[in-house]
Amino acid sequence: MMPPFPPDQPHTILIATSAAYDHVTLGKTLGRYGYDVRAVGRGDEALARAAAGGIALAVLDAALAGSAGLELCQRLRQVCGPAVPIYLLSSAPNEDERERAQAVGADAYLPLSFNADDLSEKILLRLKVIEPAPVMADLPAMSTLEVNYHTMLSGSPDAILLLQRGSYRILDVNRRTRELFGLTETELVQAHFLSLCPPAQPDGRPSSQVFEAHVEQVMAGGVQVFELTMRHSLGRAVCCELRMVPLNSGPHRLMHMRVVDVTRRKLAEALRDGKNRLLEMIARGAPLRDILNSLMLLIESQSEDVTCTAMLLAPDGVHIQVGAGPSMPPGYLASLEGLAVGPAAGSCGTAIHRKQTVVVADIMNDPLWTGYREGAAHYGLRACWSMPIMLDKDTVLGSFAMYYREVRTPGPEDLSLIGAATYIAGIAIVRTRREEELRRHREHLEELVAARTAELLQAKEEAEHINEELTTALDNLSLTQDELVRRDKLAALGALVAGVAHELNTPIGNSLVMASSMSERTAELRRDMDTGLRRSALESYLREAASADEVVVRNLTRAAALVASFKHIAVDSASSQRARFVLGDPIAQLLQPLDNDLRRHGLTLEEHVDHMLEMDSYPGPLSQALHNLIENSVLHGFDGRTSGTITLSARDGGNGELVIEVADDGAGIPAANLARIYDPFFTTRLGSGGSGLGLYITHNIVTGVLGGRIDVSSTAGRGARFTLRLPKVAPL
Repeated sequence: MMPPFPPDQPHTILIATSAAYDHVTLGKTLGRYGYDVRAVGRGDEALARAAAGGIALAVLDAALAGSAGLELCQRLRQVCGPAVPIYLLSSAPNEDERERAQAVGADAYLPLSFNADDLSEKILLRLKVIEPAPVMADLPAMSTLEVNYHTMLSGSPDAILLLQRGSYRILDVNRRTRELFGLTETELVQAHFLSLCPPAQPDGRPSSQVFEAHVEQVMAGGVQVFELTMRHSLGRAVCCELRMVPLNSGPHRLMHMRVVDVTRRKLAEALRDGKNRLLEMIARGAPLRDILNSLMLLIESQSEDVTCTAMLLAPDGVHIQVGAGPSMPPGYLASLEGLAVGPAAGSCGTAIHRKQTVVVADIMNDPLWTGYREGAAHYGLRACWSMPIMLDKDTVLGSFAMYYREVRTPGPEDLSLIGAATYIAGIAIVRTRREEELRRHREHLEELVAARTAELLQAKEEAEHINEELTTALDNLSLTQDELVRRDKLAALGALVAGVAHELNTPIGNSLVMASSMSERTAELRRDMDTGLRRSALESYLREAASADEVVVRNLTRAAALVASFKHIAVDSASSQRARFVLGDPIAQLLQPLDNDLRRHGLTLEEHVDHMLEMDSYPGPLSQALHNLIENSVLHGFDGRTSGTITLSARDGGNGELVIEVADDGAGIPAANLARIYDPFFTTRLGSGGSGLGLYITHNIVTGVLGGRIDVSSTAGRGARFTLRLPKVAPL
């Protein structure tokens, strides 16, 4: 190895190419002379590395150099300076590109296929690290050196042809030429060179015109390497790289031609470019059918006589759907639609079922195709290889298949193509499904916003309706003023009405404020959706909406309960339903919904009711009266307590009466309040949820529509007991 370079001497060889080049061999060879090879795959990386300094020589892929102006080559020259040599490598060298390379300051123009060892030698010669081999004095002069051309031609590993200039007749060929074109020496010799070419090249130009143009360039001393599409004896196209050298032998004007089959390289380049186009289509959100069709056509262009299809697994996980098959007869594709997957469901259905590649070399004799081979035979299909398209090791998305019209097994290149196709198809299918899922989420979000808006509007309307009911209720309250005056309680009524109005106005006012606020927030959200809704904005909106819902529901429930209390003040027989019933029925209906609420307060309700007792009365008002008494015990008797017992009992009191008692072991009623508990609006919890109407309504029901009486007994700290004495047959 050479000794290290001085610190100020450049010792880095910059290689800028996105193609697969033998950097390892290049690095080892140059490393023996102290050079460091740095490879980059993008133009911006090459410029950044050059700007860092220390570049001794740069090798640039023409594919990265830019458009016709080879801009990257010019920019590298500006960054590196005139002293740093720049070599340009081309995957498709031609005279026009050579001239442009020289114009922008490239020091050498070489094919990308240039051997790494040869490139290392050129670099070392350019940097004057090694010297050209000296001319040996004992060798004969080249002008006097004679070589057996046929012997040299026969031993060449490349296809070699010797042509007669002008007529382009083939004079001699080697074994590799015969193998390349599938012809015998007899068939080749004396044949016209253009008989080995199709009438036209892939770009549409006549093969004769293209070939003669290149010969003129060679004879003029120009480019000696060019590409030409030729033809095998079986008819398949062969992409070739031709190198021609004119020879003179006495009066004969000859042309030495070396032919290299670059079909695989061209196919690899086409596959790489096709993959890039497909990935661009996926990134742009192209329709899945278009992506899969392009993928099928790309794979078909890589192999002879192949027809490709892509199947998708239906959402039910049992049947298949046709994804793509642009070259397959539509009738055959239609026969595949909806087929069930299984252990013997052709190649595709079996591959999806097994989650592994299925190779059927002979459809007519393979048991996997039992029941399906007639359809395949109708369209001339004889072999089918299928690979499942997997999201992960357990999730199948579909399958990719390659069909042939002859019995055939896959080679390594075929399996590689299948793997590449399923990989890209999987990316496309996953991307499409995620976009569809995102679209469904967006639509659902819009539905949620619309539903929430409707709920808020409905809540606002309900608040306004309750406000109207409140106004009506307040009007009804004013009608009771005469009764209050008659009882000499007009002064107390004013203060109580003010308290009740406050109790009602507070929840309704809160509801209106929250509904109005959320209406404004909804309008803001709609504007945000038009300009691009952010997830954080939506989450903030949903949190505020949930909080607003809770406030509105809680306040409206409170207001509705108060209004309902007002409605029950005047209960009479005309507004109630009379019926003959067993006492246990309305009591059971009353206690069932109360049970959970009582347990939540830590209370126990004991029932001692003779269920055989019958009444001809009003079950609705009776249930209301008992409900008010139980609720009074919960609110007042057990306020601040975590346990207690409420007892409901009923018995026959004789003389056509029933005795119903509601008792508790709670705080009891102070003696000073016993005389006022049935007064309207009397409450010890004004402003804390009490309306002062519960026992007043109960008293009116018992003494009015039910035709009975109610008594109370209580000792502070020992609970309270309400006793109802009701006639079994209510008065008319």
